[in-house]
Amino acid sequence: MARGSQRLLLLVLWALAAPRRAASGLAGDGGWQRGGPGAPAAVAEEERCTVERRADLTYAEFVQRYAFHRPVILSGLTDNTKVDLPFRQYVEQLLWPQDPASLGNDTLYFFGDNNFTEWAPLFQHYSPPPFGLLGTTPAYSFGIAGSGSGVPFHWHGPGFSEVIYGRKRWFLYPPEKTPEFHPNKTTLAWLQDTYPALAPSNRPLECTIQAGEALYFPDRWWHATLNLETSVFISTFLG
Repeated sequence: MARGSQRLLLLVLWALAAPRRAASGLAGDGGWQRGGPGAPAAVAEEERCTVERRADLTYAEFVQRYAFHRPVILSGLTDNTKVDLPFRQYVEQLLWPQDPASLGNDTLYFFGDNNFTEWAPLFQHYSPPPFGLLGTTPAYSFGIAGSGSGVPFHWHGPGFSEVIYGRKRWFLYPPEKTPEFHPNKTTLAWLQDTYPALAPSNRPLECTIQAGEALYFPDRWWHATLNLETSVFISTFLG
C-alpha cells in the first residue's frame, strides 16, 4: 500500500469529522456536524417501515424465510464502529445536500468497485453480516454520501448493505413489480414528485436503515436508496 494512502487512512469518526470539528465545536457526537448555520439540511424521514427487523435471526431461518423471498433488516449482529475510511477531501468538497433537479447519475457519492488491494486495511477491520448463500463469494464495496444523495431504482444479485454512520432510506419492489420511475431523476425527486401519488397497493417496501443495521436484499429485487444525512456504508454483494 502506498505511503500516501497510509497517511490518508483514518478512523471513520475522526476522518469525516476532522474538517468540521474546528468550525462546529461539537465534541459529544464525535465531531460530526449535525446542525447550525451553513450545515447541510437532513432529508425528512417519514415514520414508516414495512421491512422486518430481526436481532435474533438464525442462519436456518434466514435461508428458509428471507434469502430467496423478501428483504430483512439485521440489527445488532455486527460491530463496525472502527472501520477505517479516508476521503477527507471528498467530504469537505462534496458532502452537501443534493439538488432534486439534478440527474439521477449525478449522485455526489463515492461508491462502487473499490480496489481491494489498495483498501485492504479497511476490509480487514470490517465484520460482515454473518450469513451467506451457498455457491456465492462475498465482494465488498464501501461508500460515503451526503444528505439527499442516493441511487435510483435498479436491480442486481443478492447482498447486504450496512450503515456504519448516518441513516439510509430504502425502497424495494419484488422482481415481478417494476417501479414507476424515470432513470434520469434522482431518488429525492422521485420521493417528492412520484411517491406521494402512489396508491397504497403500488407503494414499495421501505424502511430507514440506522447505523449498526444491515439490510438484506434478495436476487433481482428492485431498490432505490436515499441518504437522509451524511452516511458511511459498506455493501456485501453475494456473487
